[in-house]
Amino acid sequence: MATSPPYPTRPSVPPGGRPRHAHWWQRRWVRYGALITLLALSGLVILALVRRQTGTEGFLVGLGLAVLPVPLLMAAFRWLDRVEPGPWRNLLFAFAWGACAAALIAIVANSFATRWIATSTADPSSADTLGATVIAPIVEESAKAAALLLIFLFRRRDFTGIVDGVVIAGVTATGFAFTENILYLGTAFGTDQMSGGQGIASVTAATFFVRVIMSPFAHPLFTVLTGIGFGLAALSGDRQHLRRILFPLAGLLLAMGMHAFWNGSSTFGEYGFFAVYGAFMVPAFGLLTWLVVSTRQRELRTVRAELPAYTAAGWLTPAEPYALGSMRARRLAREYARRHLGRQAARTVAQYEAYATSLAFLRHRGNRGRAGADFVLREQQLLHELWRRRETAQPALDHAARMSAPPMRMAAPPWPAHGPVHGPVHGVYGAQPHPVHPVHPVHPAQGRYAPPPGPYGSQGSYGPYNPYRTQP
Repeated sequence: MATSPPYPTRPSVPPGGRPRHAHWWQRRWVRYGALITLLALSGLVILALVRRQTGTEGFLVGLGLAVLPVPLLMAAFRWLDRVEPGPWRNLLFAFAWGACAAALIAIVANSFATRWIATSTADPSSADTLGATVIAPIVEESAKAAALLLIFLFRRRDFTGIVDGVVIAGVTATGFAFTENILYLGTAFGTDQMSGGQGIASVTAATFFVRVIMSPFAHPLFTVLTGIGFGLAALSGDRQHLRRILFPLAGLLLAMGMHAFWNGSSTFGEYGFFAVYGAFMVPAFGLLTWLVVSTRQRELRTVRAELPAYTAAGWLTPAEPYALGSMRARRLAREYARRHLGRQAARTVAQYEAYATSLAFLRHRGNRGRAGADFVLREQQLLHELWRRRETAQPALDHAARMSAPPMRMAAPPWPAHGPVHGPVHGVYGAQPHPVHPVHPVHPAQGRYAPPPGPYGSQGSYGPYNPYRTQP
């Protein structure tokens, strides 16, 4: 589900001042128009180049086969981004950059460099080997890293950590691999047309098996190293300029090195490719997958650790930090809102979850001295967005907390129980009267307020709840 950006847009009119008049080149529609025009022209040029090399029939066959791994890879990276979903426009830009601009740069630069080496050395075979193992990794990884750099510089609020770097890098590399696979598969199909190859023994089948079945993650794996470098730079403080430069460069160099090693595996003997694949690529893929998933879990723990401060201040209910720190509870909250109030309510809950997560990460960076000078303004903006959506989102999250909390077995008293228990129940939030009822939050600016009419039933907006269910 697409959500709104994690931060509200900047106001066009400063408080107490006149509207700011930006230069024409600083206007949003001018920048967006220039970017879209650049990507569209790149796409048309790359389309013409690939079609000229593969032919129309080869292009269509390559397109049909190359598109197969794209939905799976995009879904995987979107899943990683579910804790704090980034705007769709960033992902669309990253994919378009990889498929159009980066692919065009790579084709032109690689062809020119290989031709120049072949002319200088008069040895076409060595020029092809040098181009694949040295020139191609440098050019391709640099072209893909440009998308990360642009988002890091101009969409800084959307680029806050390692997961953001991994997602943007992976989507960019997915777009690049998509265009490259069209070229390779279309060329292989043209070769089969001339040689008469068919079936499993055809060049097309072998190319499809190697590039789409065995190693669809190859290009994303390389570029993710650059993304991790940019993610570490995003976690660095504003005054740590050396780290903000060295981390992306180190990630880019590692990406180039891994790419060169993979491309050079075909020169390591008859079984060199399979040895590199099994002993290096698969373990590296598993290690990076574990690293990214563990980082995602750490982000959820950060949400659970930082949001209770806003519960104490009255902005959130006691159950919300737990619900917002669990992906299952978030999904249950959206489903609950959709079932009772429709799709718009589910989108409202998704927006509330995104803003609350951004608030937790902002506070986490503030506690570590990395929030920036506009910390207070950004915190007020995020709290305002939460306050606008609280009537719909908070009851759904309270329900999700009840449904997703693990059962907790209570120890039996040493004496036989006679009749109902009237004493306090000691739970995770301390001693509470039995049954547990919510404490209506106190708005810092308005004081105690009455709960609004309940949108989900007759129990009121907050209803009686116990975020940690018990069983005898």
